[in-house]
Amino acid sequence: MRDHVRVVVQGQGRRSRRSGLAQVLWAAGELAVTAGVVVLLLVVHQVWWTNRQALHAAHAQVRELESEWSSAPASVEPPSADPSAGDEAVSGGDRPSEGSPEGSSEESPEGSSRGTRSGPAAKTPPREGTYGILRIPRLGVAVPVAQGVDKRSVLDKGYAGHYPGTAQPGAGGNFALAGHRNTHGEPFRYINRLKAGDELIVDVKGKRYVYVVGQTLGETTERDTGVIAPVPRSVVKPEAGYGEPGAYITLTTCTPEYSSKYRLVVWGTLKG
Repeated sequence: MRDHVRVVVQGQGRRSRRSGLAQVLWAAGELAVTAGVVVLLLVVHQVWWTNRQALHAAHAQVRELESEWSSAPASVEPPSADPSAGDEAVSGGDRPSEGSPEGSSEESPEGSSRGTRSGPAAKTPPREGTYGILRIPRLGVAVPVAQGVDKRSVLDKGYAGHYPGTAQPGAGGNFALAGHRNTHGEPFRYINRLKAGDELIVDVKGKRYVYVVGQTLGETTERDTGVIAPVPRSVVKPEAGYGEPGAYITLTTCTPEYSSKYRLVVWGTLKG
């Protein structure tokens, strides 16, 4: 009678465990790749597609406004001797005070408060929606101007938003605007490149107002409401800004790029 030989295969359970671990790691890797692709698509949508959509729509709105105004071209009047007396936005800036902001001085502002205007300055709030066009020749920018600084209804459409409570175009005080620096048309992306003497042109129906860049503030907090006050002057950095009444324009946007931590500010005065 033959003896039965029993063969014991060692390591089979170990190999099985290794195989199971490999399958788990493979599945985890596939999930990580899938998640990465989804995140990449979201970034592409946010940074590229929404930007493309908003830019296209903003350009179409500029053309629509120009077409609407074409039947009533601007009529140039003699210079006036005295002007009429939403992340990119500055928080709490809807109702700037009428007096000089904290930290203002008696020093004369750069430039003149007297300006050349095509037609009288607007004295009443503009209609809802877009009502003007901001042109920045140095940057090749032409962007619709809308009332308010709400992200969804104004800034995310690629428009420049007019801070409620600030001056009307061409009027005495501070005509203050906010705009995106990145994504959603990014109309203010390169305003950090503006230099003293560059022109900022604001067109409304039948009127054109030309401002000249005088000062820039590279960084301030989102709560620095002094930058959009009637006499603009930073309350965070009091050395930046103006000290006398005039006709000003202010552009605000986020800084650094792809961040909303701080605000970048450009100021100009009505050309005279």
